[in-house]
Amino acid sequence: MSGPLAGIRVIDLTTAVLGPVATQILGDMGADVIKVEPPEGDPIRPLGPSRHPGMGAYFLNINRNKRSITLDLKRRAPRQALLKLVETADVFVHNMRLGAAERLGVDYAAVAARNPRIVYAAATGFRKDGVHRDRPSFDDVIQGESGLAALNGGVGGEPRYVPMALCDKICGHVLASAVSMALFRRERTGEGQEIHVPMLETMVAFNLVDHLWHGVLAEPEKGLGYPRMLTPHRRPFPTKDGHICILATTDTQSRHLFEAIERPELADDERFSTLARRTDNIGALLEIVIERMRRRTTAEWRERLDAFDVPNGVVTDLEGLLADPYLGETGFFEPVEHPSEGKMLTMAIPVAFSGSPGASFRLPPPRLGEHSAQILREVGCTEAEIAEITAAGLAS
Repeated sequence: MSGPLAGIRVIDLTTAVLGPVATQILGDMGADVIKVEPPEGDPIRPLGPSRHPGMGAYFLNINRNKRSITLDLKRRAPRQALLKLVETADVFVHNMRLGAAERLGVDYAAVAARNPRIVYAAATGFRKDGVHRDRPSFDDVIQGESGLAALNGGVGGEPRYVPMALCDKICGHVLASAVSMALFRRERTGEGQEIHVPMLETMVAFNLVDHLWHGVLAEPEKGLGYPRMLTPHRRPFPTKDGHICILATTDTQSRHLFEAIERPELADDERFSTLARRTDNIGALLEIVIERMRRRTTAEWRERLDAFDVPNGVVTDLEGLLADPYLGETGFFEPVEHPSEGKMLTMAIPVAFSGSPGASFRLPPPRLGEHSAQILREVGCTEAEIAEITAAGLAS
């Protein structure tokens, strides 16, 4: 087994999107991820097109490199089996409400009592020590409460959700990163610890990187929001036959852009001579660029902008991504064969490790309870104990 996390065992009680994104990252990096599912399975299993029940496209896309065991944690025998697994593990992850974890006996105190070296990680909507500790939350809720939906509506516009589970995915990446940091500390100290990722605070911090603006100087009354991001002109520029994306930020890039659009004198225009002035006058600047872009085709502009070393790109739709020649050349989309689901397309791991590369399809996304008996045998359960633990007939 390769990957920087080879040899690490993860007990994964996560469901839906945030948690499975995080644990798939850990699995891609070589960790042995044991996905613990309730008898009815992860609720996201049916979502999307499928060839068999419980193996929907959304589930398949974020649950590779995991093994599945079904445990009804409301029953004593399965709960004890989970704690046996905890004793063999390095990481324990969930995204249930903290009160639910306490009621099931899988809160940090209970888990750490069985394995003090455990890295215990949880992601929920809000801080664990705040008044909203156990409020339910999902991606749309956090998009609204973190300011993202309002930003996406534009100045004075109706709030709109970003058309993806953006908060879930970002917080999933943050959770995976935090787990890796805690494992690094454990290598140094031998000590486990508890990690908690609150979705709201994580997304507020993410959104305000751009938009805290005067608030950074403790004078928010002077205005919040990065003007360049909020101008209605900030969108792909129409060309003769399509659209093109351009971003020139430095003085050098801007000078090159002015030369490319045959307006070199703009470099000496007081409104556009520095980054700060271009930001203050972004509307006027983009109006000039928009007018110029309409004069040539997208291909003509790409050739010209490349010649002047101005960052640019085309607008690609979802179907276009699958046909993109660059992504084809790099092998980003990998055709694979699932033992029960047949032909699938998976995405390569974007991050490259020269000495310990991960594997994007080391294990196919598991069927519900596919590895129950195998995993229980690994922790020393007898066949009689396995039968009791999986009494509902949910083991493979």
